[in-house]
Amino acid sequence: MQEAEKTLLKVEHLQIGFRERKKMNVVVKDVSFSVKEGEILGIVGESGSGKSMTALSILGLLSKEAKLVNGNIIFEDKELYHCTKKEFCKIRGNDISMIFQEPMTSLNPVMKIGSQIEEMLLLHSSINETERKQKVLDILEEAGLQNSELLIGKYPHQLSGGMRQRVMIAMAMVMKPKLLIADEPTTALDVTVQEQILKLIQRFNKEYKTAVIFISHDLGIIKNLCHRAIVMCNGFIEEEGSIQKIFENPESEYTKKLLSAVPGRDRINQFEQQEDEIQAASITEQKQALEVKQLNGFYLEQKNLFGQNAKKKILDNISFSVAQGEIVGIVGESGCGKSTLAKAVLGLLEQTEGTIHTFGERPAMVFQDPFSSLNPTKKIKWLMEEPLKLKGGFSKQQRQQKIMEMLKEVGLEEEHMNRYVSELSGGQRQRVSIACALITNSRLVVLDEPVSALDVTIQAQILKLLLKLRKTFDLSYVFISHDLNVVYQMCDRICVMYQGKMIEIAERQELFENPKEEYTRKLLSAIPWI
Repeated sequence: MQEAEKTLLKVEHLQIGFRERKKMNVVVKDVSFSVKEGEILGIVGESGSGKSMTALSILGLLSKEAKLVNGNIIFEDKELYHCTKKEFCKIRGNDISMIFQEPMTSLNPVMKIGSQIEEMLLLHSSINETERKQKVLDILEEAGLQNSELLIGKYPHQLSGGMRQRVMIAMAMVMKPKLLIADEPTTALDVTVQEQILKLIQRFNKEYKTAVIFISHDLGIIKNLCHRAIVMCNGFIEEEGSIQKIFENPESEYTKKLLSAVPGRDRINQFEQQEDEIQAASITEQKQALEVKQLNGFYLEQKNLFGQNAKKKILDNISFSVAQGEIVGIVGESGCGKSTLAKAVLGLLEQTEGTIHTFGERPAMVFQDPFSSLNPTKKIKWLMEEPLKLKGGFSKQQRQQKIMEMLKEVGLEEEHMNRYVSELSGGQRQRVSIACALITNSRLVVLDEPVSALDVTIQAQILKLLLKLRKTFDLSYVFISHDLNVVYQMCDRICVMYQGKMIEIAERQELFENPKEEYTRKLLSAIPWI
């Protein structure tokens, strides 16, 4: 970056708190930083570190419960919190825009795409209807969306995740703002779509000199995208500096801890995976845990003109196996059939052809978001006891004993039994999900994006736990993920899926070093390595 001289934004001694029982709980503590024109500043840290709260305060979007306790935010020599409501509204959307993590919740579901982008022009410009429509079409094209004439008439649910995020970027950039705040904009996206979105943000940064505050817990993205970075922890700035300084010579112990937890190809056995374990799983004579042969999977679509159900093929001639004690990774973009394959293995997909043979107990599943998959109205004890009741054959005392043993195995305490899901952290919730999956002695576990919603340090803890449990109980895992860094560290063999087909299966090292398929090479080239 050719560093611009003018400072665009200054945050001075920012403190944000929530009032709890007549006491102010401060969550952002004396935060100060600046952003120059045309600069990309990364803010990194774990959940609860104050990243998003800091970003929302710049736009004046703090909730009613949150209070600016102290500090000042200066944008182009204007003190934002001394502006009138009308003045702040003029700056927000026109000079400063924001892209949120989940476009499905930030886009209006009952409003067409074109109308949502046009609303920005209605608020911040005086151009006529014809010019507004043309500007909407132009910005959609600039955001990499073809057939913009058709797109403006669609609703958010009719678009893919990547397309929705492009629409969010188009909406944020239609007024050519001077500052763009991007809060975890690629967390829910596959690696290739993520790469496209990051390139789009970089292009707008270069073409329009738009400064960017990029918030993420993905250090690989921060390193490859940003010019400078801030590391936040518990509401404080732990460290600030150039990307080179942060990644090559970190001073803070917390920064070093974050960097050491990031999975990467240069860190073999990072999560204590032993080479002999990896090689043992590839022995063909080993006992099988799962065998899938010539599997086709379908979804029933709406009835046609003749009142017949139409079948849409989602899985196309899938064949693979998992040996006992082996971890097999399934990778591919959204819509390629990964989760549908998981449903088929679990017996939850009704329309199938071919054979699925599991050996031993029914396979269990660990989902991506435990807050959505665990019943929030029940305590942990009930959640863990229910599978045992359904299986039968256990007395009340035996069930109680098994729950306590399994809690200990997943690194939780007996006291957690009497808590609700909402009273646990993200990592603790995922530990409960794993305990629920293993409590009925399932030896085959399907893990569908089990760590993608977790911070890097918590992610490392859960991955280590999964490896420990595999060794303890001789488990086999089908490990579904879009994070190839994690797949590299965890899996013995990897299956690549594309448009419902399994296009490549190889040993981990072989796949990463000598991929045979062009699509596999494309996936690997899109990974943001540290």
